[in-house]
Amino acid sequence: MKVTVVGAGNVGATCADVLAYREIANEVVLVDIKEGLAEGKALDIWQKAPINLYDSRTVGVTNDYSKTAGSDVVVITSGLPRKPGMSRDDLIETNAGIVKTVTEQVVKYSPDAVIVIVSNPLDVMTYQAHITSQMPRNKVMGMAGILDTARYRAFLAEALNVSPKDIQAVLMGGHGDTMVPLPRYTTVGGIPVTEMIDKDKLDAIIERTKFGGGELVKLMGTSAWYAPGSAAAQMVEAIVRDQKRVFPVCVKLEGEYGIDDCYLGVPVVLGKGGIEKVIELDLNAEEKTLLEDSRQHVKEVMAVLDKLN
Repeated sequence: MKVTVVGAGNVGATCADVLAYREIANEVVLVDIKEGLAEGKALDIWQKAPINLYDSRTVGVTNDYSKTAGSDVVVITSGLPRKPGMSRDDLIETNAGIVKTVTEQVVKYSPDAVIVIVSNPLDVMTYQAHITSQMPRNKVMGMAGILDTARYRAFLAEALNVSPKDIQAVLMGGHGDTMVPLPRYTTVGGIPVTEMIDKDKLDAIIERTKFGGGELVKLMGTSAWYAPGSAAAQMVEAIVRDQKRVFPVCVKLEGEYGIDDCYLGVPVVLGKGGIEKVIELDLNAEEKTLLEDSRQHVKEVMAVLDKLN
């Protein structure tokens, strides 16, 4: 198994590190446009192998996609990170051009790869990669829901003083302020979360989750990387090992939830073929309204990308 991570910044390097440490692929190729950056980080990860006892080889290259040929999965993290005061949508013009160029190279050398997008604005960059690659929708997806649910679950675990391992949750919609957390589908060791926490506290956690990325940007002056990189690696593991994991993932909807031609986070089954099934939940009226609001926002940003193209 061969996995390529494009972008050797904090998110990409974290993803490559987790992939190697967990021995998810025989070879992990790290690519970056900055001379020596990918080579250095890949070498650093490889030199850690005798300490942490793993066999996965990490290789770094500067803008040489021939070394990525035959990749089973490609994770694209390229693009500018957010700065304080920026929305994800502010990044659209610059990052769309980067994602387009990268996707063209990925498809040239690994035409059968599954592509996982991490670049922001996530939903629209998934759209850009999909139209550039001309691949079926099951092979081009965005990583957002796993990160968002992880933040939600972490906040809940803290509030309830329980292990985050025992919290299961689903979020839907766009990656950002219009995401749709679903308390009705949130459980703690199988117990509905509404039986474990007061509504006002739960609502506050949901609001914090919606702005979870912005909170970190304010604290650090740039986007998060440990959780996003690990979340992308978890998606790769599900695909490479054909695990049939159920995760919220950004995908092009084609009639599901009554929505057509829009890229939104929904629960799916992830396996060797990429997205093997889109799961349709029986949403209530309030949840449908929130999802529709999210859809409208994503479509507006998709329209901006259409004008740029």
